[in-house]
Amino acid sequence: MRRGLPAFLLVCCAAPAITFDAHVIAADLKDGYQVIAADVNGDGKLDLIAVDSGGTDLFWYENPSWTRHLIASGMAHPINVAAKDIDGDGIPEIAIAYEFSSTPKDSKGIVAILHNNGDVRQPWTPREIDRLPTSHRLRWAKIGGKDVLVNAPLAAATDAPPNYGGPVPLVLYRPGEWKRELIMDANSGVQHGIFVSPHPSGDHILTASFSGIDHYQLTAGKWVRREVNRGDPRPCPKCGAGDVAVGARESIASIEPWHGNQVVVYDEADHWRSRHVIDDTLDNGHTILFADFLRNGRDAIVAGFRGAGGGVRLYQQVKGTWTKSVIESGTPAASCAVAPLTRGRPIDLICVGGSKLVVYSPH
Repeated sequence: MRRGLPAFLLVCCAAPAITFDAHVIAADLKDGYQVIAADVNGDGKLDLIAVDSGGTDLFWYENPSWTRHLIASGMAHPINVAAKDIDGDGIPEIAIAYEFSSTPKDSKGIVAILHNNGDVRQPWTPREIDRLPTSHRLRWAKIGGKDVLVNAPLAAATDAPPNYGGPVPLVLYRPGEWKRELIMDANSGVQHGIFVSPHPSGDHILTASFSGIDHYQLTAGKWVRREVNRGDPRPCPKCGAGDVAVGARESIASIEPWHGNQVVVYDEADHWRSRHVIDDTLDNGHTILFADFLRNGRDAIVAGFRGAGGGVRLYQQVKGTWTKSVIESGTPAASCAVAPLTRGRPIDLICVGGSKLVVYSPH
């Protein structure tokens, strides 16, 4: 038994088995960093967009042949994309953050919007909208009834590794104006994770940073920040949280600390006060999500890590017991997403890391 993990979290039985078939979509990336699913060509099928932080090109992969098409080139150190059809033509606009460095003084932090020119299989046209050092996580959200682009930089512009420590901005842009608006700069140190949680009254935003896990909501025209949990209690830079996700029953899962070794679960039942470490064996943990692969109303947790060979782990809960199984070993996972890539089949898991972009199909 590993020290510090309660026995009831280590029992490995009872959970229904989920197995995956791996389909390698690409194996020539330099440093795969992020993957998202979006219907790029408007045919009703979800395609894939992969960010290769070691390259200068952005590609999308067409479902179901997975033919690769160039979106844009000449974008050094790309780090994140977000896709949303904001003009109603059936084709998404793609936001991209590039010229990234984790050392703020070396990061231009360019944010641009990519528009197609009538043929989505031909290069798109970029429009630069901002330069904010360490622009790092881009997400679309519905705020005040309208779509906005949220940008969560990694660190304050005046900060420096390894300790960081300064206030980190969280900002948004409104389509058309594309003017930077400050949500708040209350998080400190490294702000590595962001999750947009849909709500009828307006989406909520959760962040993972040295401050821990924090919740942002626009209320009566003002942004309100609420601490969910401070995360890993150790001194910074081993403090707080590195990535965060929300499940269907308002459970929260996180990677702790930044690039850390722990998978942590917080339950809504006690208002996310109790910190349950369900695994402490990751090396450079980097991505986390919830998914109902069995379509039984019970979310599993997927965590991906990049160190020591890299891999993807699956965690299932049955009667209060979390069990761990291996989806992938030996292939790093910097980012994972879930999406129904084939009609009539369960949702697929898509992960990218190192040289590979892989679809894992459950059965």
